Amino acid sequence: MDKKSRVPLYLQLMEDLINKIKNQAYRENEKLPSERELCDLYDLSRITVRQALQELEREGYIYKLHGKGTFVAPESYNQHLVKLYSFTEEMKQIGKKPTTNVMSFKEMAVDERLADKMNLSPSEEVFQVVRLRLADDEPLMYETSYLPKKVFPHLTGHDLKHKPMYDVFYEGYHVNVTKAVERFSATMIRKEEAGHLQMLPEQPAMLIKRHAYHNEQVIEYTISVSRGDKFDYTVELT
Repeated sequence: MDKKSRVPLYLQLMEDLINKIKNQAYRENEKLPSERELCDLYDLSRITVRQALQELEREGYIYKLHGKGTFVAPESYNQHLVKLYSFTEEMKQIGKKPTTNVMSFKEMAVDERLADKMNLSPSEEVFQVVRLRLADDEPLMYETSYLPKKVFPHLTGHDLKHKPMYDVFYEGYHVNVTKAVERFSATMIRKEEAGHLQMLPEQPAMLIKRHAYHNEQVIEYTISVSRGDKFDYTVELT
């Protein structure tokens, strides 16, 4: 630490710790030295060290577990929300191997609430598809999709196990997504989702509700739960 520099000491400490994380001197989920140990290592005050750690946590480099210490945060995936995107293509672009596990596939009639969301009549039939999305075999998203049977009358679970959903739509039915509307909100992981996502119940997550359209027709309504420790989103405003 250069105590004569005009750069505040907490920022110098942040930069040094970030470099160590990037160079894997500290690896994902590895415990960092305690505040007291960092004070001794860098000859800094407790206040300076605490400020650096608070900023690193806010920026997503570390996380704290009550009573256990401070750990290096796993890598997160940034999604740039300025155009239609596909999980499969997004993961390929950053060098990850995407896979999808189809957990269940069934036919069902919609209730009034779901009918209203999809511009359908009550009791119309849809396919409900529950999928687990992974990158390099790490689970990232738990998704429940509703697809109108009248648009995709011969759809099967087998189709979705071997091809991305939107490829199946286009190749099998000449239906493509012309626009999508998504709503984001904070949520907590439910017990049934926790096991699949390798998380603990009540951990924070992002809830994403997507309506995908072909022209003005809703062709997909998906509720996704994405791991709060794995994703951040960028929205470009013009």
